[in-house]
Amino acid sequence: MFLNSKLWLKTSIINLLLVAILGLLMRYKIGFEFPFLDQKHLQHSHSHFAFSGWISHTLMVLMIGFLEYKIKKTEIQFIKKYNLLLITNLICSYGMLISFIIQGYGAISILFSTSSIVIACVFTFFYFKDLKLISHEDLSKNWFKASLFFNVISSLGTFALAYMMVSKNIQQNEYLSSIYFYLHFQYNGWFFFACMGLLISFLQLKKAENLFFNKTFWLFFVSCIPAYFLSTLWLKLPTWIYVLTLLSALIQTVTWFKFLFVIIKLKSNFLEKYPLVLRYILFFVGVALSLKFILQLGSTIPALSQLAFGFRPIVIAYLHLVLLAIISLFLLFYIYVNQLITFNKKVKNGIIIFTIGVLLNEIILAIQGIASFSYTLIPFVNEMLFGAAIILVSGIGIIAFYSLKKVKNSPML
Repeated sequence: MFLNSKLWLKTSIINLLLVAILGLLMRYKIGFEFPFLDQKHLQHSHSHFAFSGWISHTLMVLMIGFLEYKIKKTEIQFIKKYNLLLITNLICSYGMLISFIIQGYGAISILFSTSSIVIACVFTFFYFKDLKLISHEDLSKNWFKASLFFNVISSLGTFALAYMMVSKNIQQNEYLSSIYFYLHFQYNGWFFFACMGLLISFLQLKKAENLFFNKTFWLFFVSCIPAYFLSTLWLKLPTWIYVLTLLSALIQTVTWFKFLFVIIKLKSNFLEKYPLVLRYILFFVGVALSLKFILQLGSTIPALSQLAFGFRPIVIAYLHLVLLAIISLFLLFYIYVNQLITFNKKVKNGIIIFTIGVLLNEIILAIQGIASFSYTLIPFVNEMLFGAAIILVSGIGIIAFYSLKKVKNSPML
């Protein structure tokens, strides 16, 4: 008995479409008159469902698939426990999707979000246990273990935030620090390390090929915790913490570019057998991730840090750079390049449209953010962002429709 990855990943695509629709609705409320639904409640629903229903669900499915492939374990109990975890995670995700829209932070939404954290911890326990069956020589193993560790760690930020919301005792600095704690260990911990594990598995990297592959993991792992303070540079941090933060940003940037150089050198012909559009998507993700590390390093300059965190469009642009241009596009790449869902011409067109929407969204947000430094208003910027959101929804809508539609297996385009 094998995990029905195709069914679970089709659910992922539907969930991404729901995330995009919520984003579109939020953009409409900003640019046009729409009195129904609270914007803050929509934002909470959008972000929580994106993290739990789209990214975490997809990563869990792909990581279970990795285990199946490596250890060839198909006992009913092995699949049953993971199926149950995926089902309960989705119940919590849809619960958050609905309850946050209705009540924002309230008893029901906090219950569902807390339950999703418990599920993440249980998944971590079982996955750690099953990872013991995989050879220590497998480079992906450490990346997956670290990703789950950071996922659990990130929950501390959520609990602090929930406590402040329930007690109504909200201090601005503590509130923002808790949000950024959660975001950092989700984006730069759970999401990044899990995706790196999948990438290393896909590229079939081995320790013997280059000693730097193993060093890459340890350099990122050690620097991830102090890198949290990159999100809190607007606070008055002690000098030693600032120096540690600067070093972590420098280590990550240098490590990434060296890793990229080694990959290009060793695997330059590896992708030639795959569809051109998917190769371009991976290239786009690589460029976006490189830009992310450069921006991260640049944020250690105090003057730039104060400016960046002082303007909401900059923060939104950065978060969407990671969530859309890096994580979401990589997951779509991985799903279709491995034929986990059939890749056809219609899906290819949908991915192209979605990528254009991602690019336009980033460009507009970047222009808005840079203009905000001089307090310059960009005419029709909200309408342009709404237009980019329409393109995003159209792209993922096409992907979802033709991924769900029954088609005959076709060769890679």
